Amino acid sequence: MEKVWLKHYDYFVPESIRYPRIPLYQLLELTCVKYDEYVATIFFDRKLTYGELRDHVRRMATALKGMGVRKGDRVALMLPNCPQFIISYYGVLEAGATVVNVSPLHVERELEYEFNDSGSETLIYLDLFDARIQAVKDSTPLKRLIVTSITDYMETPVDPSAAKGPDTSWFREVIADSTPEVPDVEIDPEVDLAALQYTGGTTGLPKGVMLTHRNLLANAMQCALWAKEFSEPGGDVYLDVIPFFHSYGQTVGMNNAIMNAATMVLIPQFEINMLLQAIQKHKPNFFPGVPTLYVAILSHPEALDYGVDKLRLCNSGSAPIPVEVIKQFSSISGGIFCEGYGLSEASPVTHSNPIMGMKKVGSIGVPFPDTEARIVDAETGKQELGLGEPGELIIRGPQVMKGYWEKPEETANTLRDGWLFTGDIGTMDEDGYFYIVDRKKDMIIAGGFNIYPREVDEVLYEHPKVQEAVTVGIPDEYRGETVKVYIVLKEGTECTEDEIIAYCRERLAAYKAPRLVEFRAELPKTMVGKILRRSLREEEIARQKEEKGEG
Repeated sequence: MEKVWLKHYDYFVPESIRYPRIPLYQLLELTCVKYDEYVATIFFDRKLTYGELRDHVRRMATALKGMGVRKGDRVALMLPNCPQFIISYYGVLEAGATVVNVSPLHVERELEYEFNDSGSETLIYLDLFDARIQAVKDSTPLKRLIVTSITDYMETPVDPSAAKGPDTSWFREVIADSTPEVPDVEIDPEVDLAALQYTGGTTGLPKGVMLTHRNLLANAMQCALWAKEFSEPGGDVYLDVIPFFHSYGQTVGMNNAIMNAATMVLIPQFEINMLLQAIQKHKPNFFPGVPTLYVAILSHPEALDYGVDKLRLCNSGSAPIPVEVIKQFSSISGGIFCEGYGLSEASPVTHSNPIMGMKKVGSIGVPFPDTEARIVDAETGKQELGLGEPGELIIRGPQVMKGYWEKPEETANTLRDGWLFTGDIGTMDEDGYFYIVDRKKDMIIAGGFNIYPREVDEVLYEHPKVQEAVTVGIPDEYRGETVKVYIVLKEGTECTEDEIIAYCRERLAAYKAPRLVEFRAELPKTMVGKILRRSLREEEIARQKEEKGEG
């Protein structure tokens, strides 16, 4: 297939990249050769230089090895965006181990599943999450805990609030008591795993996406070179509110920033006023975001007073962004807005609109260097389709995962003949620009987070009053999509919407819990009894259009 998209690359973007055969943590080492005095992070006004960051990373690596962490071991991180995340992430890699990114939003059942599935024996986490960790620790392989306080890298740190048992260490003490030795673990970048990124893939329970050092290094380089002319090594300021435990934040907000010796302004939790104050004070020139963040800024009556119009480059990933939001934000920001596409299985970025060249609003853009993309028939995946014909998007490139952790069948279904089958339905136009038009499966993306309906369904079916249930993602102007559940109650029982929502919030992260509940006498089904999830979604879309007078 001819790569027609290459003619739309910006002049500074290469068609192919020569990737160094080095482990991912060498990004930090290389940056420190020239930029060790430059500011790496700003966290509530406390600054760390790249030299200080490297020192703390090496101390963490030495400490982990001293605790018994060995090459290939999995070390879980349960942290928001803060210096401790970067120190832990790169420290784990320098020790030769594999990072397991765990969402701080997870509840006990989700944590227990991921710790057990990954076999994580070591966890580095924030003290605010201690109750959840203590509740699951004995039913998981965890035997080493390193606890940090959000204040550890602020001007006035305080001791963590967690109880310090024999298996628990304080983060600050670990760093202070260790030595910054140069790592001596041999890493094969193409074989050894840097991260396990948990995702539902396109369906089912979460799976650990196996990302090698080469996968993540290649994607960081692709991102950096895509915006080369808009980047000044040692001179850029990134506004990092997208969480690093998410694949998008990990690559675009962190690894890409370190490769560019950028200053990372770290925001641990999204709050609109905190975000705007950071823009006003630190004047970032790059803002990687998700649709919900852009909608929140647009909805703030005083956004322009904080200097939003000075943002030079913005991009959106993780979830489809409405065309109207792109137009409105571009009109107030004064900078360049680029929409792209990615998925955890590809480290995650595979497509983007050019920075300087032709942009097509509503398109995910063109494939990155060394990345091939095709649209094939959704039934067999063997027939390549013509221009404008909808089919499954498949991708091949150096950023594509090694597979799913200990799940050979799911791996074989998703990786076929070197191609990653994304599960997304898309089209390609005559210029090689791609568009996502639907999902092959029913994953919900709300506020930039992936939600897997089956996981919510299973919780609902545990409710003693629920006979049948189905979870659907319906359009939402703010979150992109929101979670709605349709329920058939058992005969003779009564239940309220609030009761269902509260039940789910006790058993799921808040962003996964339904916002809307509809009780029905029966659910639409196929002749063989399968509930028609998509039929309910289409019904809801039609109802929304009618209410707006569009139908």
